Amino acid sequence: MERPANYKKKKGFIFLSIILLFFAIGGLVKFLWNEILPDVIGVKIITYPQALGILALCKILFGSFGFGGRNRKPPFMKSKESEEMISRTEEERQQFKAEWKKRA
Repeated sequence: MERPANYKKKKGFIFLSIILLFFAIGGLVKFLWNEILPDVIGVKIITYPQALGILALCKILFGSFGFGGRNRKPPFMKSKESEEMISRTEEERQQFKAEWKKRA
């Protein structure tokens, strides 16, 4: 499979956009922190590098920034749900679907 001629440019642009977005969000974190939290809970004002550190820490602790869709579930939930649905008979599946239609 051959890649388009501008593939490297697009890849570089996406990489640069992600980095710029990270720094822009860091500025937003700093602004919101300094505007809201000192008055509300009495914390100190933070600097821009500290805001980037908080942002990176949140990324490490909590995962993505929401990219990847809202319907993502942990792998263990997917397998449990699919096992339950697979093990049901056709009658049980139809009954389950009918119950959910009544709820909606």
